[in-house]
Amino acid sequence: MRSATPQRDRKPRPLIDWSVAASTGAYLVRGGPVVDPAEAERVVTELRDFTVEAERHVRALTGLGAGLPLPPGEVVDRPGWVRAVASGLDELTSRALRDEGQGGVLAPLLAGGAGVQTGAVLAFLGTRVLGQYDPFGGDDHRGRLLLVAPNVVTAQRAMRVSGRDFRMWVCLHECTHRLQFTAVEWLRDHFADEVGRLIGGFTESEGLPTLLSRLPANVRRLREARGTDSVGVAELVQTPEQRIVFDRLLALSTLLEGHADYVMDAVGPKVVPSVATIRRRFTARRESGGPIDRLLRGLLGVEAKVRQYALGSAFTREVVDAVGMDGFNAVWTSPETLPSRAEIKDPKAWLRRMH
Repeated sequence: MRSATPQRDRKPRPLIDWSVAASTGAYLVRGGPVVDPAEAERVVTELRDFTVEAERHVRALTGLGAGLPLPPGEVVDRPGWVRAVASGLDELTSRALRDEGQGGVLAPLLAGGAGVQTGAVLAFLGTRVLGQYDPFGGDDHRGRLLLVAPNVVTAQRAMRVSGRDFRMWVCLHECTHRLQFTAVEWLRDHFADEVGRLIGGFTESEGLPTLLSRLPANVRRLREARGTDSVGVAELVQTPEQRIVFDRLLALSTLLEGHADYVMDAVGPKVVPSVATIRRRFTARRESGGPIDRLLRGLLGVEAKVRQYALGSAFTREVVDAVGMDGFNAVWTSPETLPSRAEIKDPKAWLRRMH
């Protein structure tokens, strides 16, 4: 007679087979530009070295991270980025769903199908992402700073800007993200916990009919509450509890992206002499693209992310102008001092609450 396996010893099955996502994305992602070997070596060397120099500038501007180690970042190609990101997402979702599982004989098949779809998304993004700090990546899952060399070269050539300046500018942005997660000790675990609360609600859902039944009421509610705000697909099927968590995560993401955008420009022309030209041309590039590309970006949330940069940067700038960088750094005190979604749009409300 077979003995029953104790529930606590069963390993939860993932919603997505991340090994399938990694292999699919790495196979589908397009190759990068043709680069002379000497130029390729220079780009890789500069990106790796600039991550150390850039973070020194970020620390000096923000006042964060004194005494922390300063390891160089990793320079990868497009398939390397896909594999690295899939690994980091595997770690994040494993943490977030550590008490959840998808049972049934079809679970592996469903996870594999989701892995193929996710891999296709990663292949699309893998041609566009310039760099990324993954707080859950690396062999020890303690964080990994990635620079995607072919995408940096492609963007720099398209904008016709200084290669050295643009590479330093990109490193300033990504090193700000690394500093956010390494200098703010509670941020990494807080982010994972919030993601767990959000996606855990979907795994507990009663099923597709229940999700669809929420659509009409949620569309009306969101339009009435947010006016001209775009309505994301995720928001249309959320429970009231999930919407609260989603709003917190969106506010946090907007803060992190906007803070990094502010810092990369505020470091100044002494570090990046052509920063004004790069910002102007980069903003125009973000907003351009053919109809198919723009449709895909909208479906994948890339357009919403672009809006996050502007909102978060405006919040950071207004707060720093009002109370200085030390006053702004109050956002990193605890989860309770982070701005809400409403406060991101109204920095004076956060200033009234905190100062």
